[in-house]
Amino acid sequence: MATLKVLLACYWPLPHLGGVWPYMLQLKQQLEYRGHTVDIFGNGPDIPKYHMVNQNRGLLKDHILPFLKVKLNNRSYPGINSNSWLHTVELDRYCMELSAAYFGLDSYDVIHSQDVISTLAMSRVKGKHTGLVASIHGSLAREVLYAVEKDNLEGSVRAKISRYYRTLEHYGAVSSDITITSTEWMRNLLIQDFQVPAEQVVSFPYGLDTDTFYQIQALGTERTRPPGKKVIICPARLVSIKGINFLIDALARLKRVRSDWVCWIVGDGDLRKPLQEQAKALGLTQDVLFLGQRKDVPALLTQADIFAHPSLQDNQPFSVMEAQLAGLPCVVSNAGGLPEAVLHNVNGLVSPVGDVATLSDHLHFLLANDESRQRLGQHAAEWAKEHWSLATMTDRMVQQYEAAWNKAVWRMSHA
Repeated sequence: MATLKVLLACYWPLPHLGGVWPYMLQLKQQLEYRGHTVDIFGNGPDIPKYHMVNQNRGLLKDHILPFLKVKLNNRSYPGINSNSWLHTVELDRYCMELSAAYFGLDSYDVIHSQDVISTLAMSRVKGKHTGLVASIHGSLAREVLYAVEKDNLEGSVRAKISRYYRTLEHYGAVSSDITITSTEWMRNLLIQDFQVPAEQVVSFPYGLDTDTFYQIQALGTERTRPPGKKVIICPARLVSIKGINFLIDALARLKRVRSDWVCWIVGDGDLRKPLQEQAKALGLTQDVLFLGQRKDVPALLTQADIFAHPSLQDNQPFSVMEAQLAGLPCVVSNAGGLPEAVLHNVNGLVSPVGDVATLSDHLHFLLANDESRQRLGQHAAEWAKEHWSLATMTDRMVQQYEAAWNKAVWRMSHA
């Protein structure tokens, strides 16, 4: 096996609140353990810049944007200037391309992008000898559609935004040598909805860094379960796509029939205040606790009895993987790839997206039936140990890197 120099590239701010950032970190660690060299490139988390995260090298967007704005003016490109969403993303995508070119990509054997935007950007500026692998962690076009629907935009504006992101998703996913998904749901979505050639898309699940998980778990946490209460835990970004509002509505229904529980919502996001207000309006101030962003989630899981994840769309969330490793039964929606990880009445319970009544009934059932709760939790732990191997995922990833690199070398030799 060749020793490779790899660049992990991401459009989203790094570090990032979602699962992409820990995925990149644990992949970097595993690749370096195998002797490969790995750099990370992405948006700055606080300052508007692009940076090589592990090299302390950054380029401010203010140094690039004036040139782009002159080029991408309203006269030359009226389409992208007609909408602020489109204009912002296009400017930032070009910023990413120019920043990557400034830092230099010629030394990399493989670039591994983590979204359709960075994939399209890297495909335009990488060296001809460099293979390009794209991991598509979720459908950007569908997530944006959820967002614009909530913003009550005019129909013509929604349609324009939808067309743009669908086009972006298609060209981003097809511009790599190999496109990787972690679920069959995401693979089928790319093939059927975004016309990505089936032979280009490879699917295998994420792995989980169990050593780090158990180390954090062993450190413990200052938070303990309230006396006489079972704990429902929901670690998630507090954004609309995660469906936390449905969970709060379900908990309000649950409280009408039993009060022997408390729910810990772990995470942060734009909807934290509205969700807190929703809980307060439903009389759940003492029952639903917002713990904010935490670094001790593995330890918190040991204090919990049930894991809840009512998402509107999801692929293979790290939170579900960690909950299963901790031996918790998972109460989830049937969104996206979730039913591939959580099998109904085997290692958890699955309800339709947005079905508050069924979600409440599932929580009630597990609170009332200790034997069933423990059985599902045990099966969840067994499932995690069997399916979420980080070593296996990394081995498969290196195989795809080598295949992409060989494709690039072949193209050069036949140019």
